[in-house]
Amino acid sequence: MDFDFSDEQRLLRESVDRLLADHYSFAQRRGYLAEPEGWSRSLWRRYAELGLLGLPFAEEYGGFGGGAVDIMLVMEAFGRALVLEPYLATVVLGGTALRLVGNAAQKAAILPQIAEGNATLAFAHGERQARYDLSDVLTTAKPKGEGWVLDGSKSVVIHGDIADRLIVSARSSGERDDPQGLSLFLVDADANGVARRAYPMRDGTRAAEISLSGVEVGADDVLGEPGQAFPAIERIVEAGIAAVAAEAVGAMEAMQAMTLEYLKTRQQFGRPIGQNQALQHRSAEMLIALEQGRSMAMLTAMMVDEPDALERAHNISMAKVGVGQSARFVSQNAIQLHGGIGMTEEYAVGHYFRRVMVIDHLFGDTAHHLSRIADQVR
Repeated sequence: MDFDFSDEQRLLRESVDRLLADHYSFAQRRGYLAEPEGWSRSLWRRYAELGLLGLPFAEEYGGFGGGAVDIMLVMEAFGRALVLEPYLATVVLGGTALRLVGNAAQKAAILPQIAEGNATLAFAHGERQARYDLSDVLTTAKPKGEGWVLDGSKSVVIHGDIADRLIVSARSSGERDDPQGLSLFLVDADANGVARRAYPMRDGTRAAEISLSGVEVGADDVLGEPGQAFPAIERIVEAGIAAVAAEAVGAMEAMQAMTLEYLKTRQQFGRPIGQNQALQHRSAEMLIALEQGRSMAMLTAMMVDEPDALERAHNISMAKVGVGQSARFVSQNAIQLHGGIGMTEEYAVGHYFRRVMVIDHLFGDTAHHLSRIADQVR
């Protein structure tokens, strides 16, 4: 199997790295966090100009027809810079939903707006009682005339506070844990009956609790066939796992590089602490864990478009576990080798640590995916 990147992919990576090097220093990032939405609208427009927002979409919708490997390269770069903008929520999760089950009219209306930087989306699926069970949905969708009425609540909706439209899952039939009977709806975030409570997560990125009370949507707001959305929900989440796995690799790269530089420059007893053999061994183990995580992230990217659902789910769960274990090892050792400075707000490594810990809990933590793997091999 050829693991070399194409010329276009190498150019994409270099372009993103150059943009972030110019506009995403740690000090600049703190400024973006202080903005009202917790991220930079001006940089969002730059992403659009560079083609990043339309990367996975077909050319007819203003995109470039990129694949999972292209998204992997972008998310790795975002991980190295601790990017705050809603790329995961809008392009990866929302864009995947539209690409998979959106009809031609829905794609034509929304995807070009995303590519141009004029629309943001959020995937509102998780609920408090569900934890990581994708089929556990209590939000209801009841027919009313030609449309539907939605009632329920959604929890920890990534960038749900600023989304122009929400992609909401709701149960139109079946029992609470039944994979059958789930539907996806496009909902205007400012529609009557939609209430949002925004908050920062532990790493500073934004999320929202969303309640839906008698929210009316039309028949043309349904994504795909009513009651048949569960396979699409699984695919959307799998695309999200692939994206955050790559982001975690980028964050690990940054932490490993920062730690190595610190070991070379921090003086104790008249010499760099990196001359201590035990610390050299620890740094080497961090590099090994990073490369293991990179391999698993590449596996995830390659499996996103695997047609066999069971094979795809098994490999993506394995990769989520592998990346989670590697990220935990690298980040914990980065903090320990930096000492007390690693936990201060003024030093970047602690922010990387918090980001990879949040990533570990997105779309199912390590324990959840280990359980899934165990169930699959019984």
